[in-house]
Amino acid sequence: MAEPAVELLERVPLFADFDRHDLERLARSFKERTFHAGSTVAGEGKTGAGFFVIESGEATVSVRGDERGKLGPGDHFGEIALIDDGARSATVTADSDLRCYGLTSWEFRPLVEEHASIAWKLLETMAKRLRAAQS
Repeated sequence: MAEPAVELLERVPLFADFDRHDLERLARSFKERTFHAGSTVAGEGKTGAGFFVIESGEATVSVRGDERGKLGPGDHFGEIALIDDGARSATVTADSDLRCYGLTSWEFRPLVEEHASIAWKLLETMAKRLRAAQS
């Protein structure tokens, strides 16, 4: 199965501080997924286990039925699901055929547990995002 280009993952803020080697290791864990136009990729309030990076196509993000934004190539969603498998905070619907690369928490966890450099970089990135959100 195909894996995402490292360049696609470099554009994801969560992975911004990863070096090339760690990005390549991470890319091998992703699986290609295709969603047809009109499909619900993630449902608000439903348990989510996956993180997705969009390679091609477009999608709409909505919360309680209100449109909140559009996603396209290079955009991502579901990063919190990598850590807690909790309920989705929004619905993502494919506007066109959507080609994504997905990573589940059960694929991600062993990667983080086995590679301390990846775990540490994620912690640093999440701390920066938390500080920025509090400013």
